[in-house]
Amino acid sequence: MPLTEKHSSKSYDNDLRECIDLFMTMGQMSAEHVTLATHALVDSNVELAKKVIEDDTQINQMEIKIDEMVVLLVAKRQPTANDLRLVMALSKGVVDLERVGDEASKIARMACKLHKEGVSPRGYSEVQHLSNQVRVMLLEALDAFLRMDPEQAFSVLQSDETVNEEYQSASRSLMTYVMEDSRHVSKVINILWVLRALERVGDHARNIAELVIYCTSGKDVRHTDFVTVEQAVQEASNLIASRNTEE
Repeated sequence: MPLTEKHSSKSYDNDLRECIDLFMTMGQMSAEHVTLATHALVDSNVELAKKVIEDDTQINQMEIKIDEMVVLLVAKRQPTANDLRLVMALSKGVVDLERVGDEASKIARMACKLHKEGVSPRGYSEVQHLSNQVRVMLLEALDAFLRMDPEQAFSVLQSDETVNEEYQSASRSLMTYVMEDSRHVSKVINILWVLRALERVGDHARNIAELVIYCTSGKDVRHTDFVTVEQAVQEASNLIASRNTEE
């Protein structure tokens, strides 16, 4: 990884790599669960929805395992500087990935509910579109984390703004629909909950991207404006370029 250096302890490098690999596996599974849950909803596939719900335990177990690995890395290896930031980012990022799995389970439960009550007359195209967007966001955030690419991480943050706008637009459209025709209120409300879950997946992808910027720049960019974030990204990019030149 660009951020880390070779250590005299080969076992440390191996332990860190194992932790990162499991983090990536967990992230990819979480992203896949979002896609499967969306398919279950759109296709009214209750069996697929149940599988997503059942398989969420695998994501939970990965979270526990990564937490254990992080504790051991800190206790046994006592990482400093860049490595410490990376280990702490793994500890925080795993929480976001677990919550992505939770959001996928929520969508799957809504799929089961709508399968039983009957499909909603509106909202499925919006769900599919938003699901595709947040899935790409999450995978790009994970890729940025793996490569420690602050510029790609910043792109994820920008994408989150678009997702938020489209979520708000879709929500307003569906609320207008139910106010004009109240016969399907409960079904449309379920779709609104699905859209909210997808918007939250985008938020978790953003959180992971912010961790990349933290690792590469040393600056916490949470709750800051884009100008501040962009400055941190530029500093990080310059630092990475300088290190590459020295090598």
